[in-house]
This record gives sequence, structure tokens and C-alpha cells, in this order.
Amino acid sequence: MMAELDLGATFIPALHKPAALLPIAKHRDALLYTIETYPVTIVVGQTGSGKSTQIPQFLEQAGWCDGGKIVSVTQPRRVAATTVAMRVAEEVGCEIGKEVGYSIRFEDVTSSVTRIKFLTDGLLIREALVDPLLSRYSVIMVDEAHERSISTDILLGLLKKIRKKRPDLRIIISSATLQAEEFCKFFAENPEEVKAVDTKEKEIVSIISLEGRTYPIDILYLEAPAEDYLEKSVSTVFDIHTSEPKGDILVFLTGREEIDQAVQAISERSDKLPPGSDSILPLPLYAGLSTEQQMYVFDEAPVNFRKVIFSTNISEASVTIDGIVYVIDSGFVKLRAYSPSTGIESLTVTPVSKASAAQRAGRAGRTKPGKCFRLYTEEAYHDLPAANIPEIQRSNLAPFILQLKALGIDNVLRFPFLTPPPAELMIRALELLYSLGALDPYAKLTKPLGLRMAELAVEPMMAKTLLSAPAFGCLSEILTIAAMTSLGGSVWVQYDGEKKRTESAKRKFAVEEGDHLTLLNVYQAFVTKGRKEARFCHDNLINFKSMTRAVSIRAQLKRYVERFGVVVDESLANPSSAGMAGRAEQIRRCLTTGYFAHAARMQADGTFRNVSGTTTLYAHPSSIMFNRKADWVIFHEVMETGEKTFIRDITKIEKGWLLEYAPEFYKTS
Repeated sequence: MMAELDLGATFIPALHKPAALLPIAKHRDALLYTIETYPVTIVVGQTGSGKSTQIPQFLEQAGWCDGGKIVSVTQPRRVAATTVAMRVAEEVGCEIGKEVGYSIRFEDVTSSVTRIKFLTDGLLIREALVDPLLSRYSVIMVDEAHERSISTDILLGLLKKIRKKRPDLRIIISSATLQAEEFCKFFAENPEEVKAVDTKEKEIVSIISLEGRTYPIDILYLEAPAEDYLEKSVSTVFDIHTSEPKGDILVFLTGREEIDQAVQAISERSDKLPPGSDSILPLPLYAGLSTEQQMYVFDEAPVNFRKVIFSTNISEASVTIDGIVYVIDSGFVKLRAYSPSTGIESLTVTPVSKASAAQRAGRAGRTKPGKCFRLYTEEAYHDLPAANIPEIQRSNLAPFILQLKALGIDNVLRFPFLTPPPAELMIRALELLYSLGALDPYAKLTKPLGLRMAELAVEPMMAKTLLSAPAFGCLSEILTIAAMTSLGGSVWVQYDGEKKRTESAKRKFAVEEGDHLTLLNVYQAFVTKGRKEARFCHDNLINFKSMTRAVSIRAQLKRYVERFGVVVDESLANPSSAGMAGRAEQIRRCLTTGYFAHAARMQADGTFRNVSGTTTLYAHPSSIMFNRKADWVIFHEVMETGEKTFIRDITKIEKGWLLEYAPEFYKTS
């Protein structure tokens, strides 16, 4: 048995170059000296200079983990936290979760011996709820800070406050070139103090620059604008494949649907390649994929294949894939934008910024000279904005304000924001939290409700629903619904061209009252049959991986609730159909206590209008309520894509419940 294992170990795919060859190796001593001398170090370096993987190892070797301390590295995205941790564990030669681990929402792969920990910045903010000074960590490195995700911005504000009480803490901010000065000003003390003290001792921040080893990159533009960037990117892949030397291709698109379409198009047209030429291996990369599926993009292409990776902007900065020689930049990205007046979050396809375009192009010159094909004209490039608007200025702030209040930061307006959010967004968030009962009329956090809502790892509306569930006698079911709506992906498997089959599979579980109860049905069926019978998921077109994840998320949410001293009665989880009708109403009432702000009324033409009547909403095609009749409904989320605003996960409710459970929010006129 041992011999077999040894043999297997020699076949680990080489994901990384030997660390000694990375550009960062020669900066090791300078880095360690700077980190020891200055409380805050800003590391500027191209993606791929090795900063995310090497700096934590340098720190560990230099003794920053002695005495049980931990070095933590935060990433704006879950994909980055997991892939970088796996790479570092492999370099260190340990099993993931031992000396090197990672922690993302609903998935903690660390142990008592973990010394280097990768996590999302949102998760580190959550840890501060339990340990306000983050005292377990000797060094906190905030990676990819220039992406300015909302959690990164809030974490930087917290670290600025923590630093005053913990002079021993070392903070490292890693960033692309442009924003380093901004971070520097942010952490430096008041300008008056700086003038008064000329000595070196009082300086807080130091910037250290690592050059990434990049080769020259040819940038090519279109002569005339492309009518359809998706079609153009597929045809460009074939142009490169037939006329350019070996090397893998990275294509930047905006989202999952586009990427799946492109992968499909490449597969369908590959058979038209001239006989005897290499084949093309298309691979998707986006946040909704499982960790295993994400890892495929790092494997070397099989012999006689050229790898083509279709990715969202996830591989713009977070993930480095070796072997890329050609980049195709569609010129677009999907950005979230939240409208405080309607409460609608839209995912809009917008032109990239110049900073993003530069990052994308830079992915081509990692291993040898490369080419970047920009699917837009040179004039169009000059009209692009310099950088994206920070996420904190275009997001729903309710979850973050709730967390700040729970961290004891009462005056959220005075919090040190890197860029302050617009007042309108702050007001909207405070109003919502007040109407949910998380804040009192003086905007103070309510106890226990507000505090518990902040501690649950789900957004405020769902947290309120979960905490109301015991009063409605349906906690077991709401735990399931919360887990099912936290998945992020679909629980259904849809094979191409088999839309009808998916529809009929869904119909078996469909509940007339809507999606939440349908999801509950799917979960019950999975737990009773699906785990034991291998065929169950296959026959019902249910995604086994998603369901297994739902089971694990539910178990974690249940632990949270039990920590609040609430007993979860699971005996009612499989009621008779007679009892179910009454329970269904309790569940729908309970959902209304959290989602009353997401209410809509059906119009004669089958569309919905939000309560103020300002917006027309459409049931998403994936919803049970698509093409069905209802009067009033609540919905889990709303997304604007293109011309239409879609609502997803919809449940029928009674108008009277809105007045009953949210009298402050709805007044009858």
C-alpha cells in the first residue's frame, strides 16, 4: 500500500515554479526588515510576483508564528482564498487544513496547528465579532486591496482602529500600483502630528515595490467595434489557434451564462479544425464552480491540445494561471449597482476600466512574450474610466452596517472609510435594519435580536426570518430554506437542449405556493432518499454536490441557532400532507417577517409591481411562479439584467401579513 502511495505522490501536477525563481525571492530580507520596522507595509507588485504565496511563508520562517500566533492573508474572493491556500500547502508540503488552511463562509478548513491562514476579508470581519482586537494574529495581510471590495474597505477601517490598541500587530496591504499612495495616506496619522515629529521612529507606513517578471506584450485593437463580443471572442480563439504558435489562451467574459455558451460553441466547432492539427480544450472559470472544477484550469493541457480558459474577472487579479500566452479581452465586466430608491441590485454589464484592461493584458506575459487581443477600438480604450467605482459606493450596506454596530462602532458615520459611501445608501440601510427590528429608534443595536442577526452568517432579511421561526413553529423548515437559498448556484442540473426534461423534473417537487416550499421539498426528498440511492439525483436532475453543500450549511446554521440557546425540534421535519397545509402558511408568514421589504403585487399582464409601484418586475424563468397566477408575493432576491428586472425565489403571501409584520414599513393609505 505504501509503495502505491509513493508512486502517486510523484504525479502531483506542478502548479508552481520553484519559489527561488519567483521575483519576490530577492526581496525577502528587505521585506522582512520593513515589516519588522513599520506597523504598516504596503507591497506593490504585479499579479504573479509571488506575493500572495511567498510572503506568508517568509513570515512563518522568520518566527512570526511563534507562541501559537497565526499569519493571516485575506482575499476578496472565495476562489482565491481556496486556490492560494492549496498552492501554499503544497509548497510547504502539508495537508491542507494542517499548518496551512483556509476559511470561507460555511467552510472552515483549519485546525489547532494552523499557522498560515487564508480567508475572505468578510470572514475576518466576522472573527472580530468574537475577538475585537484579532489577537490571534501577529500579521494580517490584506491581499488585492486595490479591488476595493466592500469587505476590504471595511476591514481596512477596522485595522486602522485596531492598530491604535495593538502596536505589536503588523499590517501588510498588497495592491496593484495605482492605489498605493491612497492606502499610504489612509494609514498615516494626522498630518499635524507628522510635521511635529521629524524622527524616523514615528513613521507608520512604508511602501515596498516588487517588480513582477513580465515579458513584453503586444496589444492589438479592433479596427471597428465588434457587434457581438461573445461571437467575436470565439472566432478570435480559432484565429489564434490556427495562426499563432503554441500557448494557452485566457478569455475574459462577464458571467456564467456567456462562459457556458462560449465553451459550448468551441466544443461544437472544434470538429471543423483541419485534420492533424491540435485540438482545443475549453475550460470555464467563475465563482459558482466547485473547488474541484476550478482546479482543472491549473492542470497542464493534454498532449496535442491547446487550453482555452473562459473566465470572469476572477482571473484578472485573484488567480494566476501559468502557460497563458494569449489574452482576449471582451472589454466588459459585470458590476453590481444598488439603487437606494428602489432597493434593487442590478448586475450590469459595463465597460472595464483602464486599470482592469491593464491587469487583463498583463496575464499574457507571465512565461514568455505574449499578445493581448482587445475586442474594442483604440479610441474606445481612451474613453474608458481610469478605475471602477469602489463597491462601497454602489452596494446595499445593510449587512455591513449591522456588523459595524455589532462590533461596537455605534457612530457608523464617523467610521474611517477609505471612501465614504453616499448618504442615501447609509440612510436606506439604517431604515431597513430599523424596520427589521435590528436597530432601535436611536439607531442602537437591539439585544438580543440585532446582535444575533449580526452573528448569523446570512444576510439580514434571512437572519430575521430564522430568528422569527421558533415563534411560528417552523425553525426546522426555515433552516432548510436558509441553507438552500445560500447556495449561490442552482440545485438543478440542466443538460443542453433538455429544457423540457428539467421542467418536468422540477414539477415533481413543485409547491403551488412558490419556490421556498419547493426548495424545502427538494431538500426533504434528498435527505430521505437521495443520500442513500445513487440514482435519485441523477433521475431527478438534482445537483448532488449542491445538495451536499446545503446539508452542511444547514448543520452550521443550526449550530449558530443552538448557540443562542434555541432548541431545534427536528421531529416535525416530515409531517403528513394534512399537517403540511397549516405548516405551509406558518412558513410563508415567517418568511414575510424578514422579506416584507421585498414584496410585489401581480398585475393583469402577469408581471409584478413593487409596492411603491415604481418598478415592473418579472418572475425569473427558473421560478415556479414563472407563468403562474398570484396576488401578493415576497421574493428572495432581485436582479436587473439587460432590460428586465427579474425576481427569484418567490412565495405567495397575503397582503394583510405585510401590515401585521411590518407596520413601520407599510402604512395603509
